[in-house]
Amino acid sequence: MKDIARRAGVSESAVSFALNGRPGVSEVTRDRVRRVAEQLGWRPSTAARALSGEGAATVGFVLARPADTLGVDSFFLQLVSGIQEVLAERHLGLLFQVARDVTEECAVYRRWWAEHRVDGVLVVDPRSDDPRPDLLDELGLPAVVIGGAPDARHPGLSSVWADDAGAMAAVVDRLCALGHRRIVHIAGLPGLAHTERRMRALRAEALRRGLAEVESVTTDYSDAQGAAVTRRVLERSPAPTALVYDNDVMAVAGIAAATGLGWAVPAEVSVVSWEDSALCRLVEPWLSALSRDSVEFGRTAARELLALLDGGPARTVRVPVPKLIERDSTGRARGR
Repeated sequence: MKDIARRAGVSESAVSFALNGRPGVSEVTRDRVRRVAEQLGWRPSTAARALSGEGAATVGFVLARPADTLGVDSFFLQLVSGIQEVLAERHLGLLFQVARDVTEECAVYRRWWAEHRVDGVLVVDPRSDDPRPDLLDELGLPAVVIGGAPDARHPGLSSVWADDAGAMAAVVDRLCALGHRRIVHIAGLPGLAHTERRMRALRAEALRRGLAEVESVTTDYSDAQGAAVTRRVLERSPAPTALVYDNDVMAVAGIAAATGLGWAVPAEVSVVSWEDSALCRLVEPWLSALSRDSVEFGRTAARELLALLDGGPARTVRVPVPKLIERDSTGRARGR
């Protein structure tokens, strides 16, 4: 600041007013100071801003999932792309950390709050029994829950969510129209709110339609477990005629496992992926999949958090229901 003041021919206090957007200097002086600062390559100190109560200019994002399942998960890559795109418009940073479990994730929030590391957080994978909303309320840390349905117990938290139940109903409706009565849902991690919503929706649809041989099996989202469950359910009698996977990675692994056992897709078993991605069009046959704009999902979540940071009220925003795109992996039920 001394260098800027000397070169601009003003006092250090005038430099502070100009660079922090405060009144007390003319627009001519403000412009001159900013030009000099730019010439000198000056950038605001995040640590100094935090200590002075001006905020960290950073948003936090913790992911409590097995690290070895993240590198191939297209949903989170696209989600983070959308988040970063919006944050970059405001010159905000994204502080990302992987945690072993929710307990460790909560410890990260406490540390970030105590150290003034972040101005707010984006929370993913809401759980049916989730300690994080209470903690964030206690800390007074602005937050947006991604994938969380409306929760009257935490009116200070915003949420952005998709209608998983409606999407599952659409998938079951189409499979039933193709004659499928034995359907297995190869789900993701147990305890996640969206996993539970999908499983409940499948049970409700099965009950409504009188389908007795319909079930969900939980996994860790990995290709290894997706393939293992596929082999297990196809080796029993009677075997399912349709498989619905909670992500594209498991669906691709499931097709490989099925064909490895000698099953023809879709002649003998149909396959649907919950997430659409390039992977779905690189496997043979191409995968039918539920499509949603995951990048826009991230943008929406980031915008809602910025609105909270700007002093706006908490809101619940529902994104469009994923739509089923039929490709070559689904057909009429025949089975073996």
